[in-house]
Formats: sequence, structure tokens, C-alpha cells
Amino acid sequence: MIDLPWNIIVGNIISLVAGIFLILSMWVNDEKRAYKHQFLNAFVLMISSIFFLSWTGVTTMAIAATRNIFVYKGKLTLSWTIFFIILSVALGLMVNTMGVIGLLPIIAIVQITICNYALKSIKWIKLSFIVNEIFYIIYFIAILDFASSAIELFTALVGVYSWVKLIKNES
Repeated sequence: MIDLPWNIIVGNIISLVAGIFLILSMWVNDEKRAYKHQFLNAFVLMISSIFFLSWTGVTTMAIAATRNIFVYKGKLTLSWTIFFIILSVALGLMVNTMGVIGLLPIIAIVQITICNYALKSIKWIKLSFIVNEIFYIIYFIAILDFASSAIELFTALVGVYSWVKLIKNES
């Protein structure tokens, strides 16, 4: 039998670890290092999603981690992008047990997958990460993942700061 309060505590602790990788991905100004940290974040969030009984989260984070390996290795082609989008939507909808809230990780993974393929400049990659944070802040609050909610908000703020600093340095 699953003890939901215990799961929430353990899930939040694991999410806290994932958040460290997310913060690092926003802080670095190297695309390759950013995606390495994004991979680790998605992989650890996949594990925490099990504790929140969020099967959409498990599915989309597994796909995101795999996609991030492709991005990191420079192998995310248009064909792979389309594959990951179709896979994310199809599997995400199949395992969604949370209604509209369960759609948020699906929307987020489609948004970031398109950006992973299309964006090559760290400035625009960071902005896509920030936009992605908004979807996840709402989602994590809804599933009671308060550690991830706080970290996503903090990371979005770090991202905005880092993004503005990057733009100023380019001038």
C-alpha cells in the first residue's frame, strides 16, 4: 500500500536534488553544459514523479531525458524532433490521469522540444527554458511537489537574471 504523505515527502526530497541541476542549467552560458544539466534534471524528476504518482510526469521526463541526450550529442534532427513530439503527446495522453493539469507536462515537453531543435543561440535557449518553467511551476503546485515549485520559480528568476546579464554582455 502506498502512503501518500510519505510519497510526497520523499518525492519533494528527490525533486530538490533535481532542482540543483535545473539551476545549474540556467546559470551556465554554454549550450552543451546547459543540456547536460537539463538531462540530469529530467532524469531525477522522472524518479520523483513516481513518488507523486504522476505517470504523465514519469513518461514526459523519461522522454525529455532521452531527448536531452540527443541535443547534447548534436543528434536532434528534424525527424527525431517530430518523433519525440509525437511520442510525448501519444504516451502523455495515454497515461494522463490528472485531466487538464496532466496536460501541462505534455505542453511543456512539446514546447521545449521544438525550441531544442530550432534554437541554437544560448540567449534564446535560456528564454525557452524560462518559458518552460512557467508550465512546470503550475504543474508542480497542482501535484503538491512544493520543492520543485519553489526551485522552478527560483530557477526562472535566476534564468531571467542570467538572460538579462547575457544580453547586456553582448551589447
